[in-house]
Amino acid sequence: MTGSGKARKGDQAVAALLEQPTIAAAASAVGIGEKTLRRWLAEPDFQADYRAACEQAVRMAVGHLQGLLSTATETLRRAMTCGSPTTEVRAAVAVIEHSIRAAEVLDLTARLAALEAKADETT
Repeated sequence: MTGSGKARKGDQAVAALLEQPTIAAAASAVGIGEKTLRRWLAEPDFQADYRAACEQAVRMAVGHLQGLLSTATETLRRAMTCGSPTTEVRAAVAVIEHSIRAAEVLDLTARLAALEAKADETT
């Protein structure tokens, strides 16, 4: 983005793209035309800014979700002992499935770190 006015509008457009359901709604929220926003979306600098904002939004959402983990775990624990066999089985299956997925993610993370370390050694 060149020019401070365009840069400010660009920043507003990035925020609007995260908040609005469509490109047209984002453009309208910023006060620019949809064609302008679509043109900006094709520019590498704008794409990089938008990608960085999306990544930050995801990081923040994950942080909020992590803050709810103990509550969610307690809810599942209660559901597993609520006295309704159907609910108890569904809760137990959820715990098992998510535990397996978490173990797989941890394994993949460790493998990726090892590969990155190996690649760093060879370069």
